[in-house]
Amino acid sequence: MRLNSLKPAPGSKKDRHRVGRGGGSGWGKTAGRGHKGQKARSGGFHKVGFEGGQMPLHRRLPKRGFNSLTRGDVVEVRLGELETMQATDIDLAALKSEGIVSRQALAAKVILSGKLSRKITLKEVKATKGARSMIEAAGGRIEIAEKTEEKSKKLKKKSEEKPKA
Repeated sequence: MRLNSLKPAPGSKKDRHRVGRGGGSGWGKTAGRGHKGQKARSGGFHKVGFEGGQMPLHRRLPKRGFNSLTRGDVVEVRLGELETMQATDIDLAALKSEGIVSRQALAAKVILSGKLSRKITLKEVKATKGARSMIEAAGGRIEIAEKTEEKSKKLKKKSEEKPKA
């Protein structure tokens, strides 16, 4: 057997359906489009969701809720997942390399779920109160650079600049 001798199984391939090629073919005259009407004309198709001038369904139904554009930026990490990691110094890059957090994540927050029995150090990763107490009870610590002072200074300057009415 050679590549040039390969053929599909008999009956597995059918010829293309050629419409509008005479009445004997069974698909002549109207070519399967029926008689008259918008769909029978050339170019007679409209956009998706169009209902002939009636208000389309997607516009009749109310908008609901709020779709945050930044929803996936901060990712939750369970304490149990930190237990399985090899590293003791854990930052966002370490979480990404272990595959615990997606590569698109911009930040991570540890939540109290599972158990932690070893000492770890979180760097630039936030944690809930419960997770923080569990990490500190295991002998670990959380290191986050203080950015709140800079923000509070900016807010004070803005409030001083605006005259109160």
